[in-house]
Amino acid sequence: MIKLAKPYITEDCINDVIDVLRSGNFVQGKNVQKLEETIKAYLGVKNAVVVSSCTAALHLALLTLGIGPGDEVIVPAFTFPATTNMVECVGAKNVLVDINLDDFCINTSLIEGAITSKTKAILPVHEFGQAAKMDKVMEISEKYGLKVIEDAACALGTEYNGKKVGTFGDIGCFSLHPRKAITSGEGGILVTNNEDLTHSMSILRNHGIENHTGSIDFVIAGYNYRMTDFQAALCLPQLDIIEHIIEERICQAENYNNNFKEIKILTTPHVFSDRKMVYQTYHIILDKKFDRNIIIKRLKEKEIETNYGAYAINILSYYSKNYGYKPNDYPNAVFAFEQGLALPIGMHVQGCDILKITSELKGLLS
Repeated sequence: MIKLAKPYITEDCINDVIDVLRSGNFVQGKNVQKLEETIKAYLGVKNAVVVSSCTAALHLALLTLGIGPGDEVIVPAFTFPATTNMVECVGAKNVLVDINLDDFCINTSLIEGAITSKTKAILPVHEFGQAAKMDKVMEISEKYGLKVIEDAACALGTEYNGKKVGTFGDIGCFSLHPRKAITSGEGGILVTNNEDLTHSMSILRNHGIENHTGSIDFVIAGYNYRMTDFQAALCLPQLDIIEHIIEERICQAENYNNNFKEIKILTTPHVFSDRKMVYQTYHIILDKKFDRNIIIKRLKEKEIETNYGAYAINILSYYSKNYGYKPNDYPNAVFAFEQGLALPIGMHVQGCDILKITSELKGLLS
């Protein structure tokens, strides 16, 4: 089976994890601190806080910015539900905005029409490792005095106009899940240039503990969102070669694009001159005459694992029931979900694999 995704774990990763396990110091130690320092240097930010998942990161970002009951948060209608779920978990209301079909990110021309007196924040998602139009998002946020939380779960290393995403808004959130370019097993990162936000997030991730001249006090009802030290140790060697990993993904995407060049019944990811995409997912769109789920099944029979990319939030049971959404409310999101197909990409994929995948898929579509 050619897997959809597979973590790239080197012997250095394994040896570093073993060293931590032998040390007996498992929780939030020197490797966590080193990971935070390395992330800061890589992204060019003042502060980084690593946590147990990107979902935890989104939760802490919302809480730290004071978003809660009575507030509204603008979110793209096409994303993994963790984005919208965390808005629900702090008691705020999701306000969905449809996406563009060229980048699968929030359609910034529709944001202003969704703003009300209750809007507190915009939560753009850099879907599949493609950058949202952050210049427009920031322009709108400044005009209306809104907070910006970037869901960059898929986008560590992605750039917009030469600047890494996750560093535009108040807080950026990244994922270290096994499907991402680098992984700690499960894990997340918050980044910000605001010292006060960093202080609050650090306290919230560790049970609400604050140190006072050598003694501890519980100053808020916090969470256990800490990352273990062996998770950080697993991630660090991968972070050292992240640009190599990204370049390999870009080369694979170009290979796919060339193989699909003459096929008019599918759409490959758009390449933008002002953006650097890390291709966390290589996501294509099939013509409406094809049943995407049948294609997934047929490719699996050929030992090729594929899947859909993200979800149209408005057709999920919880959101359609509680918000009264209809499928045609966000047509681009629904189209991207129903016709979208994620193909294998990553360090485990070879040129011969891409040749087989594209050949089998073209055969099915013909």
